[in-house]
Amino acid sequence: MQKGNIGVTTENIFPIIKKFLYSDHEIFLRELVSNAVDATQKLKTLASKGEFKGEMGDLTVKVSLNADTITISDRGIGLTAEEIEKYINQIAFSGANDFLEKYKDDTNAIIGHFGLGFYSAFMVAKKVEIITKSYREDAQAVKWTCDGSPEFTIEDVEKADRGSDIILYIDDDCKEFLEEARISALLTKYCRF
Repeated sequence: MQKGNIGVTTENIFPIIKKFLYSDHEIFLRELVSNAVDATQKLKTLASKGEFKGEMGDLTVKVSLNADTITISDRGIGLTAEEIEKYINQIAFSGANDFLEKYKDDTNAIIGHFGLGFYSAFMVAKKVEIITKSYREDAQAVKWTCDGSPEFTIEDVEKADRGSDIILYIDDDCKEFLEEARISALLTKYCRF
């Protein structure tokens, strides 16, 4: 098991997310579903170039609810431990303070500029897990866990198929997002594609 701190050049990314994105909690679902769709599109692209030769199968992105969790699942390209380190743990924040001040009234610009789509999960979740397996042959599945502090863990796990499951453990003050009608309405609003 690996332990470490998420690499940010500010003291802590999470208060920034809460402060600047607070008014629009519901966008977390749009961002995570969009990431999942991107992962499946990347797999299609690799297949069209002959870089992925396996069966693509069902590429539907699935959103499922449990008593206290929301899970967004895809069968896209997945991630290796090294890719988690590069794309999840290292957040580029050069010039962040100037940019945040300039665009403080436009949360979508902030999210898009810094690639914070994944981190919008922490607006509604007290803990987030990624269970992922790369499409690459002989890839080791891994689980990344973070509780909303800069600390994370990565460990090897078993996962039968490629792709990613993003599991959000919903905060007590955001339980509305565990209601099927609420999630269905958000999926219709943001993800009709």
